[in-house]
Amino acid sequence: MEDLKAKYLTAIAEAADESALESLRVAAVGKKGEVSLKMRELGKMTPEERQVAGPALNALKDEINSALSAKKAALADAALDERLRSEWLDVTLPGRQRPAGTLHPISQVSEEVAAIFADMGFAVAEGPRVESDWYNFDALNIPGHHPARAEMDTFYMKRAEGDNRPPHVLRTHTSPVQIRSMQEHGAPLRVICPGGVYRCDYDQTHTPMFHQVEGLAIDKDISMANLKWVLEEFVRSYFEVDDVELRFRASHFPFTEPSAEVDIRCSWEGGQLKVGEGDDWLEILGSGMVHPKVLEAGGIDPAEWQGFAFGMGIDRIAMLKYGIPDLRAFFDSDLRWLRNYGFRALDVPTINAGLSR
Repeated sequence: MEDLKAKYLTAIAEAADESALESLRVAAVGKKGEVSLKMRELGKMTPEERQVAGPALNALKDEINSALSAKKAALADAALDERLRSEWLDVTLPGRQRPAGTLHPISQVSEEVAAIFADMGFAVAEGPRVESDWYNFDALNIPGHHPARAEMDTFYMKRAEGDNRPPHVLRTHTSPVQIRSMQEHGAPLRVICPGGVYRCDYDQTHTPMFHQVEGLAIDKDISMANLKWVLEEFVRSYFEVDDVELRFRASHFPFTEPSAEVDIRCSWEGGQLKVGEGDDWLEILGSGMVHPKVLEAGGIDPAEWQGFAFGMGIDRIAMLKYGIPDLRAFFDSDLRWLRNYGFRALDVPTINAGLSR
């Protein structure tokens, strides 16, 4: 047993890796190992011989197992030391800048608009993009002969043969959301309705799908003066200028009476838009007092309540503020364009900290 002890303790100490160590374990204390075979011989010994040989074999087995465990731990420590040396890293060095995605200008401007109107007490309302003919046209006092209802201007959904229900359309504006909001919440009411809309048009400043935001405020003593103040505050905050001047021009929309186009004073000196200065005027939106028939369609008594509404293109005001020349590029999914005009994902627009940072 002294020879076995010396043999295996020396071999264990010289083992180079865990594979060699496992082979030694099997050879020494495995089921058919030398120590295990010696322990099987105890049955052939006399009781007196077993009393001497039994404890000695158990002690040998325990010593070999302890040596195996100690060597295994030593090999693991050596492997960890080597790994730490090869994978050494200076944690004080600056981190690598990873490629980061950017927010699309439409998403950014939508957040900016929502932040501005939320500061004035407007909630955000949303609705379906596929609307019934009634919500999209009839409820908004748009008559059946109006050009907007022609198939050359509006995308109508195909109906199954024999389906006599009113047609559905891809909404041409977000005004149907105003009707739904009036029906759901009643008056008083202050909401903006941003979202995608669809019209049959395509050129440098028009696409078949674009984005609008419309606003609606209803109360008992609302007037055009309130509308003017709201729009002035919006333009001032959105373009981040101190002084703005708006010009209201009489117009006609079926859903408002009176109706007005709104222009802002600006300058195009050097090809750059500067809001609030210069001698030029730029149309940015349409507005007016809500037509009594529209209030009735929303379930609100026009004899008791009145309100104003306005609407503008999100894509258009994004182009004006950030100098984007072609609307079609908004939908091209060109990574170079997105990296140039995109915004950092964690820059949330706020009135106090600045909208675009």
